[in-house]
Amino acid sequence: MSNDIVLRPRFKVKLNKNKLDLLLAFDETKKTQTKFIVNRLDDHVFIKLPKKDQHFWSPQLHLEINEITKNSCLLHGLYGPNPTVWTMFMFFHFIVASLFIAFSIWAYTNWALKVSYALQVSLILFMIIVWICLYFAARLGKASSKTEMIKLKEFIDAVLKKKKL
Repeated sequence: MSNDIVLRPRFKVKLNKNKLDLLLAFDETKKTQTKFIVNRLDDHVFIKLPKKDQHFWSPQLHLEINEITKNSCLLHGLYGPNPTVWTMFMFFHFIVASLFIAFSIWAYTNWALKVSYALQVSLILFMIIVWICLYFAARLGKASSKTEMIKLKEFIDAVLKKKKL
């Protein structure tokens, strides 16, 4: 979480534990605690806050556990917002990029025809400003959920060390 540019922080940890034991440990915590919602699908574990504690920017943690040998595995982690929120942001980025390209083509066409293209250049600059605003909105969302990300990290550390939650 130390990288300030990354909007969806990732981590990778090599563990000297059996993959199945680790997956079973997450299954066990699903039944024994109520602070987090833990869902497992094959080698993937999804951890998020209960609905009552969630807000628009609430993070979730996606873990993928890959077996290296019988007694070691690699834990890949990805912090991110709710997939619906992330999809919405990617959709907005796609729209802004598409409009930027369309306005650029329109400006080039007007320039080639030696017609005024001030409006098109203004729209291009506006798309750049919108993109920057989207980026900073995502950064603000990440910053507002930092304490929740730390709680998620503490939770998986407790599961990995088999501490009582």
